[in-house]
Amino acid sequence: MSKVLVVATSRKTRGGITSVIKAHETGAQWKKYHCVWIQTHRDGPAWIKLLYLATAYIQFLLLLPFADIVHFHCAGRTSAKRKTIMAKIARCCGKIVLVHFHPPGPHDVFDPESHYIVKRLFDIANKIVVLSPQWVRWINEAYQDRQYPMEILWNPVPVVKRDALLRQKQILYAGKVIKRKGYDTLLYGWSEIASEFPDWKVVFAGNGEIEEGKRIVKELGIESQVEWLGWISGTTKETVFNQSSIYCLASSGEGFPMGVLDAWAYGIPCVVTPVGGIPDIVKDGLNGLIFPVGDKKTLAEQLRRLLSCEKLRSSIVQESDKLVNGEFSVNAVTRHLEHIYENLLNKKE
Repeated sequence: MSKVLVVATSRKTRGGITSVIKAHETGAQWKKYHCVWIQTHRDGPAWIKLLYLATAYIQFLLLLPFADIVHFHCAGRTSAKRKTIMAKIARCCGKIVLVHFHPPGPHDVFDPESHYIVKRLFDIANKIVVLSPQWVRWINEAYQDRQYPMEILWNPVPVVKRDALLRQKQILYAGKVIKRKGYDTLLYGWSEIASEFPDWKVVFAGNGEIEEGKRIVKELGIESQVEWLGWISGTTKETVFNQSSIYCLASSGEGFPMGVLDAWAYGIPCVVTPVGGIPDIVKDGLNGLIFPVGDKKTLAEQLRRLLSCEKLRSSIVQESDKLVNGEFSVNAVTRHLEHIYENLLNKKE
């Protein structure tokens, strides 16, 4: 009876990795390989983080003798530090180590300090799973002296309830309100055209630098067309996404952003920056609109195109739906993950 230990952040952590693993839980491979989620980290004060890490190590050491594969989900250098010791223990015990890499951007392999930390984990792995072809290229470029065994596994589009009748004239930003995510770029871009579309507003769903965001909004004089919701989940998230007519990702770095996948799931056309795995999938004018990182003027132009043309919004959604129902579907992704497990076990035999 094969068993997989899935080592990752907590199911209570806010973020994309948690969403990905929850989607993996619904696949046939989860039961077939008796997967157990070992939660190494949770958002919160230092004592909570320490408690989760200590508990995870105890659970890991107790279950490791019965496991065949240890599937590590790694978000970047801090996450890699937590996982490297566990990965070494697993390899010393003859277990297969699968590293699933979800970094926030290429700096996690190109920055000198991060480069070394991530390399230590990669060197232990039997296989590395990455989120797009772009990540294969970046890792090969960053570690030219190594040929790591890599495989691409898309993040899955979640299964949701669409309700187009709830649509309102709102542009959605969903994620942490931090500079790396480009909330300020969206605010400045929106301010350039907000007066042309007085019935529209931008809604920010996420925690972070909200007070700084409000300061910028006041400075730009667009208070009546910007709303701050804080972090959302559950039925509130479902309602907000169904109410939104456009999704904007202005980030300067991503792995493959779950916010875009959520938008696809709810049938929302996306305006995005060409970061992470986005350029491998999003084709400007076909299944999304693209603007350069930090380019508020081009963002304003792209938003104007979508706001002015419902037909364009509909055609982009139709093209995005081909991905939602195809290679990015939960069924397709979990079947692929099942094949990865099977191939690793067959090689061990």
